[in-house]
Amino acid sequence: MTDRLGTSDLYDIHQESLESCDLQLRQLGGVRHFEGPIVTFRAFEDNLELKKIVAEPGEGQVIVVDTDGSMRVAMLGDNMAALAARNGWAGIVVNGAVRDTAALADLPIGVKALGSNPRRSRKEGVGHRDVVVTFGGAAFTPGAYLVSDDDGIVTFPLGVVPGD
Repeated sequence: MTDRLGTSDLYDIHQESLESCDLQLRQLGGVRHFEGPIVTFRAFEDNLELKKIVAEPGEGQVIVVDTDGSMRVAMLGDNMAALAARNGWAGIVVNGAVRDTAALADLPIGVKALGSNPRRSRKEGVGHRDVVVTFGGAAFTPGAYLVSDDDGIVTFPLGVVPGD
């Protein structure tokens, strides 16, 4: 845990040892500062496997979803985000679209995404879990530690947890 240090302070302290995501993701969840170990999921416009992930115990982890930046369909809505919150996930970062944004803002979970689209995703069960995903000039490595707030997202090198 970082004792709630913000991403700007963390970057000032750790500088280039951190990855910093350049994408201007929208803050959509009810929790504006969230952090935890990363679980990744990569799929293009198909969220069936993501539904399975949010149904698992989250234990304070953060799901990072890479859709190659597709804005054609939403990878997450309020029902999936509510399930993730109930199961103890700290947050979800989506390099793509989500939906139900008004409801997401009331949920006790962090959600960041490129934007929104009301169209549902495919449900074919394709995608890859726990692979390194890269977007916004940052690599998101499964097990590495992520901190997100209003200023952005930073990740620590694998094996480094801030405050340890």
